[in-house]
Amino acid sequence: MLVDFVLYTISVAIASNVTAQISNIPMLSGTNFKAWKDTVKIVLSCMDLDLALRAEQPTSTPKNLNEVKIEKWECSNRMCLMIMKHSIPKTFRGSIIESKSAKKFLEEIEQYFVKNKKSEASSLLAKLVSQKYKGKWKIREYIMEMSHLASKLKSFKMEFSEELLVHLVLISLPAHFGQFKVSYNTQKEKWSLNELISHYVQEEERQQWDKTENAHLASTFQKKKKKRGKDDVE
Repeated sequence: MLVDFVLYTISVAIASNVTAQISNIPMLSGTNFKAWKDTVKIVLSCMDLDLALRAEQPTSTPKNLNEVKIEKWECSNRMCLMIMKHSIPKTFRGSIIESKSAKKFLEEIEQYFVKNKKSEASSLLAKLVSQKYKGKWKIREYIMEMSHLASKLKSFKMEFSEELLVHLVLISLPAHFGQFKVSYNTQKEKWSLNELISHYVQEEERQQWDKTENAHLASTFQKKKKKRGKDDVE
């Protein structure tokens, strides 16, 4: 009975460890392929199941000298496929050519996402150059979002100089920043992105203060007008 209990405890512990390892693999999505692939390789390596990803399938010989190697490779290949498919949504599986080889299956997935990278890069580029400030965010957050889009494009080997990014920001701003843009374009000095943010934050605060002051003056004028009207009646 004690032996059975010990064996049961060990099997539960092993199963729990396997489940914990597999749960570390993120579900594959359209934006996390690299992280998914790295995690899959680490988990399979830690579980000593990555033989099928590292080596080609051994061939049998007339004397069956490779029988043990073949069995170990097939076990690795089967487990690799099961674990990878477990973390791939069914919607993706339909787009990927099924393969009996874990290594080829991983390569097929990679090819699928290489094609998608071109589409993603085009979308990011289109979003960056078509950005328009509509006042939903503070100017600082808006410029930082444009900078974030530009940094994402670096992963696709599409780099924007800071000067170009500054000009893209200037172009994307609305008409009420027009005088400020003219002022920048007529001076010799070039601003860094941080300097641009600093100047625009000041300009935004100045415009906000002007709006508040104008609203206050208008309110004061209306009150005086009403009071004058009452005095005239009296």
